[in-house]
Amino acid sequence: MRIFSIVLLIFLCSCIFPLHVSAQEIRPVRDDIGYCWNPDQMKRFIEHLQNIEKEEPLSHTIIAGISPHDDYLYAGRMYYPLFRVLRSKEVVIFGVTHGTVRREIGDPQNIIILDRHELWKGLAGNVGISPLREFIKSRLDSQYYIVSNKAHQLEHSIEALVPFLQYYNPSITITPIMVTVMPFERMDEISGKLSSIIAEYITTRKLIPGKDIVFLMSSDANHYGKDFNNIPFGEDDVAHTRGIEQDIRVARECLEGPVQPGKIGNLTNELKNISWCGKFSIPFGLLTTQKVMEKITGKGLVGTILRYSDTYSEGVLPLTKTGMGITASFSLKHWVGFFSAGFWAE
Repeated sequence: MRIFSIVLLIFLCSCIFPLHVSAQEIRPVRDDIGYCWNPDQMKRFIEHLQNIEKEEPLSHTIIAGISPHDDYLYAGRMYYPLFRVLRSKEVVIFGVTHGTVRREIGDPQNIIILDRHELWKGLAGNVGISPLREFIKSRLDSQYYIVSNKAHQLEHSIEALVPFLQYYNPSITITPIMVTVMPFERMDEISGKLSSIIAEYITTRKLIPGKDIVFLMSSDANHYGKDFNNIPFGEDDVAHTRGIEQDIRVARECLEGPVQPGKIGNLTNELKNISWCGKFSIPFGLLTTQKVMEKITGKGLVGTILRYSDTYSEGVLPLTKTGMGITASFSLKHWVGFFSAGFWAE
């Protein structure tokens, strides 16, 4: 009778507290205003983008990309040309460690940040974590990374990409990697170690870059205005024009054409004086991806800018009742640039 009672108690507990992933192991949504987390609303949003955007054919298989992480109603037209062509089984996402997050977690530097969540909240159900994350933890020297669920729960730059990825591939798995502040030399060092591990993972599992796995870097471009302590050109129409011209010049000079260490180094130098979010996620992600491709294919990467805009130029998409809003206003005194880019092997 005693054994029966114990078994019954275990059964009842399992009914009340199911033996599956607990809420603490699921990374919750950080931004439920700027991004879309309802599948029906997301479908309507994508259909709207399909109607207003000209779909330029891409003759190359995209292996890596740069995506914005601003509000969808601002930057949806930048997300769309990249994500509409991605169908891979898993994605490595290099995210930002924003200043607000750094202050909350003690401002770690010269490392990458991984998490231990078993799932991430997604668009329609939860998103799985690729085995690559634990593969990295088991092989990367501990001096190069920390594990922090808190950091990933506070940071929104990676989750911004999840609804788009899951819309086009409901079974997608991700490897979330936050990149902290570090000099180019440190990025080069860590990316060398990390790329060897990722290359081993890809080779062992016989994955095809672009088909089975892709690499994404999260970044918005210039954050302009007094709110960002960034008004080098003033706060009028001329200043706005000069600001977006600067963004486009840097993006084209540093990110279009063959990806080379010298160009990535130039990007890090340019971004020392421009308020891009991805001043570390982009160069670190490109260095890592470039080295992975060299190790497994002997080929390099070639890039192109898919689309650029900013909050002031195009404003809010005219789509209502989506469940989405905007997290900040826009004006000549406060605007944000953003773009998407694609990279292929050559």
